Amino acid sequence: MSYFRHSGLFITWFLVIQGLISCSEHNRSTMIDDIMSDYADPSGPGASVLVMRDDTILFSRAYGLADVTTGELLTTGHNFRLASVTKQFTAMTTLMLKEAGKLSLEDTIRRFFPDFPEYGRDIRIRHLLTHTSGLVDYEDLIRDTLMRQVHDSDCLSLMKSTDSLYFAPGTKYQYSNTGYALLALITERVTGARFADVLRDSIFRPLGMRTTVAFEEGISSVHHRAYGHSRKAEGWIKTDQSQTSAVLGDGGIYSNPGELATWVSALWHHRLIPDSLQRQAWSKALLNDGQQIDYGYGWHLDNPAGPSYPHHDGSTMGFRNHILVYPDRKMMIVVLTNRNEGQPRRLAERIAALYRDE
Repeated sequence: MSYFRHSGLFITWFLVIQGLISCSEHNRSTMIDDIMSDYADPSGPGASVLVMRDDTILFSRAYGLADVTTGELLTTGHNFRLASVTKQFTAMTTLMLKEAGKLSLEDTIRRFFPDFPEYGRDIRIRHLLTHTSGLVDYEDLIRDTLMRQVHDSDCLSLMKSTDSLYFAPGTKYQYSNTGYALLALITERVTGARFADVLRDSIFRPLGMRTTVAFEEGISSVHHRAYGHSRKAEGWIKTDQSQTSAVLGDGGIYSNPGELATWVSALWHHRLIPDSLQRQAWSKALLNDGQQIDYGYGWHLDNPAGPSYPHHDGSTMGFRNHILVYPDRKMMIVVLTNRNEGQPRRLAERIAALYRDE
């Protein structure tokens, strides 16, 4: 009799605890909705949010519109232009080639571009990865008279129109998109394949990222595409592509939070490169004098409030994005938005704080 009495008490407490857990998850969902409330306008562009821990999706929800001209609602399957969140994929193609023995991070860029100007003779691949090359940002060299979109190969040509660096390679950090355009071209030189195809065949398809694509107008398409928008006096208007949107290496990938979760899971399970190399990618790089910088290989590594963690923003015409990764906790938060305003990093950090004690 005592056994059943105590068993019943156990079951009762078990149900209470289960209820509390359910309530807690419900409360978190409500709090995330509150955090994302500015994006829930049914007449404006919105956002897609995902929280993953231990390869389990804890929260996934979309808000607002994918296209204000058609009124199409955003879903969790819509693909956004990642902008600079792309850089972690470009870095990965480079690291995979290193692991395969096809290149070294100490290779100079003139190994791949023999006619590169003399001023770049000391630039190495690791400098491109860590924004320590000193290369002039290609956007600053685009002629006002150019009426077409710029591609990765144009970025190389633009480097031949200048004769100097911002600083000697490895002596400073300065974020520059040029390095990642050149990394995409180096991948093409080494593999003999188009960069978009390398991404598809070596990363997207093997990992099951079925709708992620390095988008090229007239060559590929974006399934379930979320279009970029900007707020004007007359309301929201489409502003989906800029003159630099066709550069793939620094920002040309479209994806969705669910497939980014697949990507990050592959990183902490070392499906593409060994643990030791992934740790390098997620570690602060060093300048020539031994000083640390807040960047690794395709990832920022900083946090004013505590220990650093890998993260990256993506900002371009019509899109603002952020991805946070906590490798030690096997946790990821991603916020993708299709509007030309807002602070998704701050939103992602507020969402992460809801799970801090677990």
